[in-house]
Amino acid sequence: MTKLFSYIILPIIFLGMLVSCQKEKAKEVPVSSVQKGTFYLDLYEEGEIEAINSTNISAPSISWRYGNLKITQIVKDGKEVKTGDTLIVFDPSEVKKGVVEAESRLQMSYAELDKLVAQQKSDLEGLNADYESTKIAQEISKIRFESANYEAEIKKKEIRLNLEKANIALIRAKEQIDNKIKIQKEEIKQKKLSIDQDIARLEEAKETINKLFLTSPSPGIAIISKSWSSGNKFQIGDQCWPGFPLIQLPDLSTLRANVKINEVDISKITKGLKVEIKPDAFSDSVFSGEVVSVANLAVNKDSKSKIKVFPVEIKINETNEKLLPGLNVSCRIILGKIENAVFVALDAVHAEGEKYYVFKKTAGGFEKAYVETGASNSDFIIITSGIDEKDKVALADPFEKELKDDKKVTPATEKK
Repeated sequence: MTKLFSYIILPIIFLGMLVSCQKEKAKEVPVSSVQKGTFYLDLYEEGEIEAINSTNISAPSISWRYGNLKITQIVKDGKEVKTGDTLIVFDPSEVKKGVVEAESRLQMSYAELDKLVAQQKSDLEGLNADYESTKIAQEISKIRFESANYEAEIKKKEIRLNLEKANIALIRAKEQIDNKIKIQKEEIKQKKLSIDQDIARLEEAKETINKLFLTSPSPGIAIISKSWSSGNKFQIGDQCWPGFPLIQLPDLSTLRANVKINEVDISKITKGLKVEIKPDAFSDSVFSGEVVSVANLAVNKDSKSKIKVFPVEIKINETNEKLLPGLNVSCRIILGKIENAVFVALDAVHAEGEKYYVFKKTAGGFEKAYVETGASNSDFIIITSGIDEKDKVALADPFEKELKDDKKVTPATEKK
């Protein structure tokens, strides 16, 4: 009985296990139906969303006297803001110090003006007194001259010379007054000009304080810019330069995606091509777009790369709360389409020298079938002969014992 079990029963069990393993292996090979229909020629590129129209909030221009612009407060990146909301505040300590100094200098200038006016008044009064004294002396000399008819000639001559001397002194005294008035007017003018400069500097300092508080001119989403020195978005403590863009308030009603196409594929891109846009953060959402601009000149892919690319702008047709400037997106550019094409997944086609083949599913398993191929895209390839739309093909070599990377094939699932 034991020998009978060994010679008859055991081989039967082994054969059953072998058949079972072969069936299990067949089940592990994924298959896909051959498809027939519209075949799209496409190109996938990564890009970034940007508002076509936006308001730039830039660092204010301030005098060198107040030092550098240092951020002490900044709105949260991506926050929705209203008109008048504070976006950025810069350190006002140096400017406030400038205001105090300007006010002190202005007060001092006013005090100096008052002192100057008082001194000029005193000087002018002294000159006027001298003039009056000289005028009296001239009158006396004139009287003596008029009453000197009976004096000796030598005496008359002396009196006449004294009168001329008095006349000259009077003219000189009058000229001194006139010149003094002109000098005083110029001194007052210069002092008032200095005061005007002090006033202007004080007003500049006060205006500068207002410039240090940047508010939103319109409602929108605040997008913080990156600092060219650090490569990171601006934050508290950072210093910036006058005129540098710090925050964007994009118009979310019109958005675009900016992509960079390599020099090999740029000849395929033209204005008007349709585009499917999928945000990386929301992969279940797809939006439509259209190529609106293709650059004529190539640029470096980035600052550290010598690879040349061409910037391409894609207008996004829809608006959605998920679409925000700065989001990374995957753009599928539709280059063209072929109607009534027969095609399969790229994974189903294998190369053998210059020939191509697939593993076509049959009733007993799979058989190798040579095919002629046509155009391809990122997922599929056209088959011009060798199989038809009723066939099914393996997505992996069913006769390989192990797949690449020592990974087993998942249980068979029919793809449609």
